[in-house]
Formats: sequence, structure tokens, C-alpha cells
Amino acid sequence: MKLLALEFCKCRRRKLTLVCAGLLAAQLLWFGAYLTRQDAEALAQGWMLLLYNLAMVDAIMLPIGVAVIASRSCELEHRGHTLKLLETAVTPGRLYAAKLAWGALVLAGLLLAGLALFLFRFFSDGGHWASSPFNRHLYNRDGALISGTVLDRNGTVLSYVDDNGDRRCADGKTLRKATLHAAGDPQGNIGTGALTAFARKLTGYSLLFGAYNAREGNDLYLTIDADLNETAYQALDGRKGTVAVYNYKTGEVLCMVSSPSYDPKNIPDDLETNDKYQGVYLNRLLSSSFTPGSVFKTVTLAAALEKIPDLYSRTFYCEGSVEIGGETVTCTAAHGEQTIQDALANSCNVAFGQLAVELGANTLEKYAGKAGLTKSYDVNGIPTAAGSVDLSGATDNDLAWAGVGQYHDSVNPCALMIYMGAIANGGKAVQPTLIQKVVSPGLPALPQFTHTTRRMIKADTAQAMADMMANNVSATYGTKRFSGMDLCAKSGTAEVGADQKPHAWFTGFLRNEEAPYAFVVLVENGGGGSEVAGTVAAKVLKAALAS
Repeated sequence: MKLLALEFCKCRRRKLTLVCAGLLAAQLLWFGAYLTRQDAEALAQGWMLLLYNLAMVDAIMLPIGVAVIASRSCELEHRGHTLKLLETAVTPGRLYAAKLAWGALVLAGLLLAGLALFLFRFFSDGGHWASSPFNRHLYNRDGALISGTVLDRNGTVLSYVDDNGDRRCADGKTLRKATLHAAGDPQGNIGTGALTAFARKLTGYSLLFGAYNAREGNDLYLTIDADLNETAYQALDGRKGTVAVYNYKTGEVLCMVSSPSYDPKNIPDDLETNDKYQGVYLNRLLSSSFTPGSVFKTVTLAAALEKIPDLYSRTFYCEGSVEIGGETVTCTAAHGEQTIQDALANSCNVAFGQLAVELGANTLEKYAGKAGLTKSYDVNGIPTAAGSVDLSGATDNDLAWAGVGQYHDSVNPCALMIYMGAIANGGKAVQPTLIQKVVSPGLPALPQFTHTTRRMIKADTAQAMADMMANNVSATYGTKRFSGMDLCAKSGTAEVGADQKPHAWFTGFLRNEEAPYAFVVLVENGGGGSEVAGTVAAKVLKAALAS
């Protein structure tokens, strides 16, 4: 043991640990570069690829490592005739045995470290390697996945493989358009579609057997209701935008529609050139952010409720405009004297602009972050677009406009829907999920777990906001359109340029134990939020309650 300790001291002196780390890094880089040049069919071999290629790389790198370590060690011993001095105290046999033992330990450590790092990557990314679109075991010449079936929550088939091994889409032109961004297209252009985002689950890839048994594939049940998606798509009536509904208790996304869309069975010839299809591959719910307009007043309201003690006793006077920071903040009407509840129902820019300035830039940014509107969420491995509320260098006038959802504010529709779910759920939200279950041949379906967000707002703040948003419906939007619903909502009309119509928003939730639904509707350049987006929401919510 003393001789081994001596070898350890010599290694420290010659910084052999750093040498070993450098060799390990070189080995990993080599192995990574090697993998990137492999055919996806080879990657589908699973664990066999690991054993074969790791041994091959080690066969090249380990002798180099041995040579480097030996030269560093010998340099120290021969420089001052250290080896001769050691041989006067210890027999040469014991000395060389200690060296061999130490060398074996170092090499074993290197090997195990390299194996551990590769296994980590293999376990975490092996499914993605095997599910590469270049894998001819799983994809045909047209790039279509030839394994697995995609269904909605009720068992409606959205995408399947026929007896000839060709990928087919759902029956019904409108249904195919309505579910395009959820189910995906055979060509893989829709990145958020199940055929692309959940290819691993569809193929039935396993770490033990790779993709050899993936021809049969799995049945992937999405949380969406195909009929509800069709209703939402028809309600948009060809306009660009998005509609989504999710259960804020379970996280299940019941509706996810993005428009424009197209029929994947009959792809338009002008898909790439016609302006009406601009952004057609983009899932507007998950992958885009937009100017929020007045729906952002819910953030300003939350901050005011928690930071301004006398908020309820205050009144705000609106003459249709107010000067803040030397410039004018305009409102949609002269609302006169009003309470904070009235100001929210009237969506008064004057009142909320003044509140934003009083709260300050730091507070407004903080509450936008707490609301999750500036973060990216993970929806079954699909990252959402992050919003932005950057008030650095903002003047008081800029801050006032930011407080009403203008200036440089940008919000992702899915994040806004989650925030609505948090208000409905007492301050915390359940993260959305698109996967209901995965059924493998001969195996039971594994349970899906819910994930709750951190606390976004205080429970009493959430209750107060819910009551005010319910008042919006009775006082402004009208209960006739939303008959039979205990609806809490906020509209938004987001100005996006003098030469364009504003974006129309409508978002909120139902206070209903049997139907705990939060929703968001965005109609790009649609006009008035309540009139346009609210009408779409009414149709979708009625269909959701009836299903």
C-alpha cells in the first residue's frame, strides 16, 4: 500500500489527473463525432452499438493513454535517478508490481468514467437516435413514420399505418386540418405533432432491444378531443390564431388548434408561396409569442392587489386619456370615476397605466415572471416559446403602456393559459400534457403523472382576481353568450401597428368542479377581443361542456 501511495504522490506531482481528464475528453469528442456520422439504421441496434463502438474507440485511445501516463511517470523517476534509489529499499519486483497495479487502477477508472458518461447519454438520448427520420427501419422513402397509431382521447384514429406500410391520416378533411398540429404530418414538417415529437413512444423503442420490434409500434392516445378541435377550427373560420382548452386539475389539453392549417392528405401546391399559409408549420399555441394587450392587465392587477394596501378603497378617474411621463396614454372611452373592479371590467388603460407606474418596472417584471409569462414550459418534451417583459430603460410612459400589455410585452398563449389555470386553482397550476396513455402490444398502459408549477400568486389574490374576472363577464362581455357557465375571463385587444388590425384575445377559466377548464383564444389581426375572440371561446366552451 505504501508503494501505491507513493505512485499516487508522483501522479499528483506530474498532474496526471489532468492528463487523464484530457484523454477522456478527447475520447468523448472522438466518440461523439463518430456517432454523428453513423447511419440511423445502425443507431437502431440499441445496446449492441454501445458495446461494439465503445470497445473499438477504447482500443485506440487506451494505448495512447498508457503511453502518455508512462512517459510522464518515467520522466520524474529518471530525471533524478529516483528509480535507482527506490531499488535500494524495495525489490524491483515489488516496485514494478506496484506500478502495474497503479496503472491498472488508473485505466480502469478512465474506462468506467467513459462508460458512465456514454451510458448516461445512451439512456437519455438513445430513443432520439433510434427514432431519427433517417432510420429506414422506421421511416419510408417519403420520410413518413411507418410505426404506431395516433388516437384522440376517445379512440378516434388520427394517424395510422395501413397494410402496405404507408402512413395514413384521419377520415374527414376538416378533422385532419383541425388536428394537424397535434397529430402531425407524415412528412414531419410539424415539429410539435405526435409523429415527430413522440416518435419514440410510437415506435416502442426500448433500451434493451432497440428498434428491432418497432414495426408493430404502439398506440399513442393524445389528450385532445378531436371533435372539440374541429369545433374550434371551424370557429376560427379561416383566420390565423390559436385556440386551446385544458383541464387545470389534471393538465390534460382537450383542445389545441393552430391556424392556418392544411390537409396533410391533399397538400396544397402553393403551400410554400401563398400568404394565407404563412407560418403554417408553426404551432401558435406552443411555439409563438404575441403582444398581449389587455389580458396582461391580470398581471398588473395581481401585483397591485399584493403591493398596494388601499387598492380597494381607491377610485380612478378616466377622461379617455391621461398624460404620463410627458406623453398621452389613451383609453377606449371616458369611463369616469371607477373602482379597481370597474377599471378591470372597463379594461381602462388610464387606471392600469397609473398603477403600473406606481408599482414600478422591477415589480411589474417580477410579477410577469411569477406568472410564468417569461419562461418556457416543457409539454411532454416540447418546449414552449418564452415571453418577454423587459422594462430596462423604460420611461414612465413606456411603463404605463407595458402595464396594459403594450410597449414591448410579448406572451406565449400556452403560458397565459397556464396562468389562468393557476388563478382558478388557488395560485398553483398543473402543467399541460398532450399524452393520455401509451398502449404497447401485450403490455398494460403506464400511468401518466401530473406536475404542478411553483406558486404563481397567493391564494387570496387568486380568489379576488377570479371574482373580478367573473364580474367582467356579467358587467361587460354579457352572460347571454356564456349561458350556464360560471365563467371568469379577460379580453384583450393588442395593437400591433397602425396599418394592421389588433390581435384579439380572450382568456380565462370555468369555476366548475365537473369541468375545470382554462382556455385561451387568439385571433391574429382579428379586431376586438371580446367581440371576436370571445365569440370563438363561447362556441368552444359550449362544445367542451356538452362533450
